[in-house]
Amino acid sequence: MPVIRFEQVALRYSGPPPVDALKPCDLTVERGEFITVVGPSGSGKSTFLNVTGLLDSPTGGRYLLDGIDTGTLADRDRTALRGHRIGFVFQSFHLLPHRSALENVTLAMLYTRVPRAERLHRARAALDQVGLGHRVDAVPGRLSGGERQRVAIARALVGRPSLLLCDEPTGNLDSANAAAVLSVLEDLHATGMTVLVITHDTEVAAHGRRTVTVRDGVLREAS
Repeated sequence: MPVIRFEQVALRYSGPPPVDALKPCDLTVERGEFITVVGPSGSGKSTFLNVTGLLDSPTGGRYLLDGIDTGTLADRDRTALRGHRIGFVFQSFHLLPHRSALENVTLAMLYTRVPRAERLHRARAALDQVGLGHRVDAVPGRLSGGERQRVAIARALVGRPSLLLCDEPTGNLDSANAAAVLSVLEDLHATGMTVLVITHDTEVAAHGRRTVTVRDGVLREAS
């Protein structure tokens, strides 16, 4: 079963004037794929992110996540589905500055029914997975940009999502830290994680096993 299936999915903002931010498109992302979505600023990448991440509802078509028709869900159920099935990684790391790496990751499970001991175990395992098992007690101010982004990736992983959805994950990083973060994403893909990276950087996009372009709201496979 695909993780993502778009069937003529579209998003139109009513305006005035109305704007077709995402024109009707089809897309299938199979489990375990590493997909990059590339396009310039204003191309529709953010709209695609918001629809894929269940932050915005499409105004046309059908979006199935793990086979679940998201258009049939009540808002509460969409929120729950997003929390359980999608791990988000953003350009800005959104870490709590006075909390350790372990605490930042553990807090992602605060409102779940996972017992505290299990939350700590999962958080340590996720930090080990991104190569930061030795930095669990460090606060963000003592971490490099690349390390902070890896903490953010660990935080996205602890819920054991179906999809790791990354929005410009290297946008705030120098080339060395960007390479380290991309290496982590490739390692996660190698373990079977479905990874989708949205970027304006063609060099970052080249790391995907498959690339999709967005321009003027039109989504298509890269040639």
